[in-house]
Amino acid sequence: MTSQPASDGLFESFRRAEMLIARSRPLDALQALSPVLESQPNDASVQLLAGRAYLNSAQLQRAEEAFGRVIDLDPADHYARFALGKALQRQGRLAEAHAQLKMAAAMDPRPEYQEALGELRVRMAVDGEGEPGDPD
Repeated sequence: MTSQPASDGLFESFRRAEMLIARSRPLDALQALSPVLESQPNDASVQLLAGRAYLNSAQLQRAEEAFGRVIDLDPADHYARFALGKALQRQGRLAEAHAQLKMAAAMDPRPEYQEALGELRVRMAVDGEGEPGDPD
């Protein structure tokens, strides 16, 4: 969390949610994170953690909203763009996913971003969608 938590209880809830996500328990993480989300809805780190839990529990619309909120709060957050791209891709919104993954890879060319972008481009080519802006 980027700001001072209102109480030690909120900080502990946040840390517990992080631990639960690391243990692949996203629904439990969301339950632990609930009071923090309620108390600090404009904290980018809280929204990012919620987005990860939503994505890992296949709550794709909620993940999209959380990652979008992070980007609203911090447009330079390349991980939020990457994760938003993955959420959009899983919803079949490939052109939108491509835009986010391309932006994430341009902001930080880490291998996982490049790989995800490459895989999406292959899927788009197989589906006959091509890259946005390409002539048909």
